[in-house]
Amino acid sequence: MADRYLHLTGTAPGRFLTRRLGLPRPTPLLRWSPEIPRLDGALLHLTAGVPAVAGVAEVLDRVGLPVVGGSGRADRTAAIVLDATGVATAAGLGDVYAALHPVVRSLAPGGRVVVLGTVPSPADHHQAAAQQALEGFVRSLAKEIGRGATVQLVRVPGGGGTAEAAESTLRFLLSPRSAYVSGQVIEITAEAPGPGPVADPLTDPAAPLTGRTALVTGAARGIGAAVASVLARDGARVIALDVPGVREELARTADRLGATTLPLDITAPDAAERIAAAAPDGLGVLVHNAGITRDRRLANMPAGHWASVIEVNLDSVLRTTDELLKSGALTRGGRIVATASIAGIAGNTGQTNYAASKAGIIGLVRSLGPRAAADHGVTVNAVAPGFIETRMTAAVPLFIREAGRRLNSLSQGGLPVDVAEAVAWFARPDSAAVNGQVLRVCGQSLLGA
Repeated sequence: MADRYLHLTGTAPGRFLTRRLGLPRPTPLLRWSPEIPRLDGALLHLTAGVPAVAGVAEVLDRVGLPVVGGSGRADRTAAIVLDATGVATAAGLGDVYAALHPVVRSLAPGGRVVVLGTVPSPADHHQAAAQQALEGFVRSLAKEIGRGATVQLVRVPGGGGTAEAAESTLRFLLSPRSAYVSGQVIEITAEAPGPGPVADPLTDPAAPLTGRTALVTGAARGIGAAVASVLARDGARVIALDVPGVREELARTADRLGATTLPLDITAPDAAERIAAAAPDGLGVLVHNAGITRDRRLANMPAGHWASVIEVNLDSVLRTTDELLKSGALTRGGRIVATASIAGIAGNTGQTNYAASKAGIIGLVRSLGPRAAADHGVTVNAVAPGFIETRMTAAVPLFIREAGRRLNSLSQGGLPVDVAEAVAWFARPDSAAVNGQVLRVCGQSLLGA
């Protein structure tokens, strides 16, 4: 559904009214397209203290933006990367202020700020305090920076580690693909799963999923269809799965993408077996996107509403994931990406069943991620969408819909492609060091952290 308010604020009368009335003035987001493959401008590389991680400059040289050092200036600053990995004391936080204070206003509309930190140390409470302070700093800066810009914190392995494992993450965050991701903390693992036949170095950066088979559940429409589309764009052979009742819509989506259809109820006892049969050469990417809502306040909720939501959104995910890992249908170097929700983080009135199921997905990711990597060479991550413009949100009453759109740092709803781009980043072969993460794609919604 079109966001008419966003369109209005782009007109002269709209700008006048919103300024006079103190209303949100969202900036249209710069999203990836073949015509806009990268941000427009230079990348400003700054440091706070003495960096504790090697290789940051080398990685930034490869992300596709011209890099300017801290003493230089660019006509247009598209992105700022602050290496704060060496900040280990409260006094050292002054270097963070000193580095960003003079330059943050020079950031172009739709620009990116990425702060690099390390994991807070349980053995050094001064370092832990300083590095945890960066999270509060980043989340606050993301809420105040405005003009469609975003701010993130990426924690890279310390203790003599290098930034190389963070390259795919930096490429994503410093690109138009991350338009609706802001105020997030991403932790890079020290050790990635061992290489496999589908985890070799990229042969085609424009089609990084070439040679991989990706299965997307709930693929007939909305976010699932967008995920299938982006994975196909990135070179994957896509299997589009949805319930038999939407067979025709599923076929239209698959035909458009050159994908294979699999009409199947994901809760069926033989679902995992049929998925494996549809991918005889193995799955490189498994995207759990299928989900339902059956909203009622707990006091009024029939038992069937509770059971069906838990079964579709959580139990079927647990069951099929376990069986596909055990059977080896998910190949070594594979990727599992599940769909959580900000409702699973912050809760929502009338959605105790839905929020429980999505919080369960977060628990699955955090628990299974390290073990799946160690035992199967497979990473497990999740996206947690906020207010995304779909058929479901178009049916929400007007005032609730407007609140959902405006109550985030970007003052607008996201698009299904925003979630799909995050899934595609998790799915990349060079994202092996991103594991056990839950990424909110919500424009930094005011709901939750």
